[in-house]
Amino acid sequence: MDLALTASPPVSSRVRPFGEHLRAWRLRRRMSQLDLASEADISTRHLSFVETGRSLPSREMVLRLAERLDVPLRERNALLVAAGYAPMYRERPLDDPALATAREAVQLILRSHEPYPALAVDRHWNLLAHNATVLPLLAGVDAALLQPPVNVLRLSLHPQGLAPRIVNLGQWRHHLFERLRQQIQATADSDLQALLQELRGYPAGEDADATRLEGEVLGIAMPFRLRTEAGVLSLISTTTIFGTPVDVTLQELALETFFPADAATGEALRKLSG
Repeated sequence: MDLALTASPPVSSRVRPFGEHLRAWRLRRRMSQLDLASEADISTRHLSFVETGRSLPSREMVLRLAERLDVPLRERNALLVAAGYAPMYRERPLDDPALATAREAVQLILRSHEPYPALAVDRHWNLLAHNATVLPLLAGVDAALLQPPVNVLRLSLHPQGLAPRIVNLGQWRHHLFERLRQQIQATADSDLQALLQELRGYPAGEDADATRLEGEVLGIAMPFRLRTEAGVLSLISTTTIFGTPVDVTLQELALETFFPADAATGEALRKLSG
């Protein structure tokens, strides 16, 4: 099966005064001016002047502060622009020739993971690529949910998506919400906030109020339990990201790979792929 990588269009950040932008990130990271000034090796007075607009930071200072605050590359560009400098990090579509090596790496991981399902998503959880094992698991999903861009969280929790077949829907829903909240905290992405609000409006499973993770694997992971023609599959997932990206698109790309949580699931997946 050929895997087609489809990039989402770039989303530009709203430009606002640099000091306001910086202060928002500092507060989001729950750091005082003293904390950040110490981390960045500058005086608290100078940092205060930068935040209030009384002093303009150098390009190097912008990058140093952004690094200390662990600001995503996309938002580092926004900080640079707000301070009057050109963006530093490029954002190329995934079909750009310059990303050919990264694209081949993604395809290799997805194919090599068969007969187990694996997929690649962008920062908004839109599907970019998948391997052949994913398709049989989508049987019965409303065709409208499979129209590009396919959002995998919406696909999972929508009542016309996979939700009716997720055995532990309430627990899985809670798990996805926690991941989304952590991502929103890290990125301050308004589109993710809107997605979380949308998903919260979908019906929860009968186990929505469950406090114990029934079926928890060795106390370390909660399985995704999906009812299929081959029986109930019990899967655990891992997330892979590029370790040292200097491109916005690559930093925001994630690979979700699923492994069987029991022998029966492994056998069922091998039969499905065959």
